[in-house]
Amino acid sequence: MATITTRDGTAIYYKDWGSGQPIVLHHGWPLSGDDWDTQMLYFVEKGYRVIAHDRRGHGRSSQVGSGHDMDHYAADTAAVVEHLDLRNAIHIGHSTGGGQATRYVARHGKGRVAKLVLIGAVPPIMVKTPANPGGLPMEVFDGLRKQLAANRAQFYIDFASGPFYGYNRPGAKASQGVIDNWWRQAMMGSAKAQYDGIKAFSETDFTEDLKVIDVPTLVMHGDDDQIVPIADSALLSVKLLRNGTLKVYQKFPHGMCTTHADVINADLLAFIKG
Repeated sequence: MATITTRDGTAIYYKDWGSGQPIVLHHGWPLSGDDWDTQMLYFVEKGYRVIAHDRRGHGRSSQVGSGHDMDHYAADTAAVVEHLDLRNAIHIGHSTGGGQATRYVARHGKGRVAKLVLIGAVPPIMVKTPANPGGLPMEVFDGLRKQLAANRAQFYIDFASGPFYGYNRPGAKASQGVIDNWWRQAMMGSAKAQYDGIKAFSETDFTEDLKVIDVPTLVMHGDDDQIVPIADSALLSVKLLRNGTLKVYQKFPHGMCTTHADVINADLLAFIKG
């Protein structure tokens, strides 16, 4: 198993396939690098080097009790990037991974990053505050914490079979395999990391990070995203970026990298090549 050890002794697991220009993939909460399987297979076939790591406390990385915040997530990414000496890299982040990728590029990526992609991503900030009146109330995130602590296994089944992939929409055809794979990834991780991760993805303010990023950035979002509402995320993020492009997908859900992989992969390739 390929791992690197960070400065605070955390083992971070990563997959590194192929050769060519590197694409670094940052997964969402509470999953693992396995959530990018479809994209990794697609891009390695196209001649790219694809790297996906498991966030600390998630997947096969160490189930440490601390460091479950965006600063540590970004530093862990930097440790993987430096270990593999990745340059001219494309960083792609989904959901919480979009926040992680944003902070990494802003704080650690100078001279190593070619482009950034944010998919259904949490920046600029999810929670409602006086400065962010359109955000989600804290009660929403308190509810996630309560359900996780009470019965994580059932909560994750309900989450994957409902709003994450839009399977709760009329006429939606749910894939049991997709639901089971989501649950498998989630249950591999640490309940502590995932509990703390809710604060990390909901309360971290990425406004200043977005403002300093100058590499070409594609912001992709489904307008039926029930997890990260588009109005308070992508529509705001693209205005803060120096070199941002917004692409909105009608009726696509939060988990669109899985449910609409053919569309998303083709658009990613076009942006990377462009």
